[in-house]
Amino acid sequence: MFYGDWLQRRVALSQNKVALIDALNNDQPISYIDWNRRANRMANFMHTGLGIRKGDRVSIYSMNRVEYLDALFACNKLGAILQVVNWRLKPFELVDIVNDVSPKALFFSSEWVEQVNELRPKLKSVENYIGWDQITADRDISWYVEKRKWSDEQPQPVELDWEDPWFICYTGGTTGLPKGAIFNYRSVTWNAVNTAISWGLRQDDVVPQYMPMFHTGGLTVLTLPLVYVGATNIICPGFDIDQLFGQIESLGVTFFFAVPTMFLMMFKNPRWETLDLSHVRLVMAGGGNCPTAVYEKFMEKGVEFKEGYGLTEGGPNTFWLPSEVAHHKPGSVGRPLFHIDVKVVDEQGNEMGTNQVGQLLVRGPHIFGGYWNNPLATAETVIDGWLYTGDLARKDEDGDFYIVGRLKEMIKSGGENIYPKEVEDVMHSHPSIAEAALIPVPDTKWVEVGRAIVVLKPGEILSEVELTTWMRERMASYKVPKSIVFIDELPKTAANKVDKKMLIEQYGH
Repeated sequence: MFYGDWLQRRVALSQNKVALIDALNNDQPISYIDWNRRANRMANFMHTGLGIRKGDRVSIYSMNRVEYLDALFACNKLGAILQVVNWRLKPFELVDIVNDVSPKALFFSSEWVEQVNELRPKLKSVENYIGWDQITADRDISWYVEKRKWSDEQPQPVELDWEDPWFICYTGGTTGLPKGAIFNYRSVTWNAVNTAISWGLRQDDVVPQYMPMFHTGGLTVLTLPLVYVGATNIICPGFDIDQLFGQIESLGVTFFFAVPTMFLMMFKNPRWETLDLSHVRLVMAGGGNCPTAVYEKFMEKGVEFKEGYGLTEGGPNTFWLPSEVAHHKPGSVGRPLFHIDVKVVDEQGNEMGTNQVGQLLVRGPHIFGGYWNNPLATAETVIDGWLYTGDLARKDEDGDFYIVGRLKEMIKSGGENIYPKEVEDVMHSHPSIAEAALIPVPDTKWVEVGRAIVVLKPGEILSEVELTTWMRERMASYKVPKSIVFIDELPKTAANKVDKKMLIEQYGH
């Protein structure tokens, strides 16, 4: 058992340090002591006003905003469990997910009033609906009004166990109903420790947070590790290129994280060529395979760029590529973080040799606390302490790891394994291509073959024959896609990853 109030402990060490910059309110700075008072006020409201106690669940259906983090840390102070709701899902998709945790209260932002109203009759456990803003239904509580009534004094401390859940984040659901991954105090703390000491986070770091907070990329890649070290998070409602460029130049951004799609959008923006990145010491990519062109663009600007890897069940942060090898190994995610073990195994569980491809397994105190209400899925995912990631990887002769692709996405064509990432990397290097993805399609001769889904840059013209000929010069013939479909835009998941499931549904026949 331990007393685990993160904000109160951070206040004791650096109370006047700027903790948050609120991009929704004219970049208003909020110190750690003021943020702690905000979270205290919300915790006192939850405890006395809503009857929330340790172990009770609270759902949040909201865009990114400071109140989102107030609620997260209010739950920390009470030992309550926050369920973060994916607002990209339709209400009918959310019913089973929200009911899975039986929340006593649901907080929501004004953007989702209509969806919340649709959910109400089907959420039997919810006793109170709390809207962040002033305008809300008479039957609901307005936090804008309510917050003035509650004390910002520290609530009675709650003893917490390392295995107690802090929040529940649902997996993407690309294969069936999403599963609720439990982030307990052990996994969150060790992810922060691993990230801080292995990535070299500093108190003077200033980092924009625009990834959605219902996703592990929004809460645990950098937001919580930065709180752990006492740095500054810029809270953004979403990804806006012009806003990000403005923050880089006016707020002293030192570090930012994005998925490959976001980087490609940045490079298309006319402001990119003159963007001042002199304060930025590091840029990291995650959430998908990063084209080599992204590395080159940041290298031209003199900014260190690295590719990361993580998964919801793994904290998510797993690897770090040391600076001395980063420029020589584009595409590598590097070496495991300080308190993490990894290995690559074949289908029988035997460890693979150098540069052999197999499934990546991860072990350490940072891995998740299992799936909520789903012990069978937990037992299938964590075996003898090892997290089976479902991702394919290889390790080179220096001990640096490369993510090859998803095990379920690997195309088995006529006895040959085709790894989509490898083919996609080649396609992304074509000067006329903006985005590309490789999916499997059935084939009477080879069982399945690759089909390329391609988005061209504006004004570019490229035929299927021209692209096929170009690719044959750059890879083995069995890897070359047997057909190519040109579309205007690749569909994306909530985390801005290419939605392979949707592509297969539309073009995989």
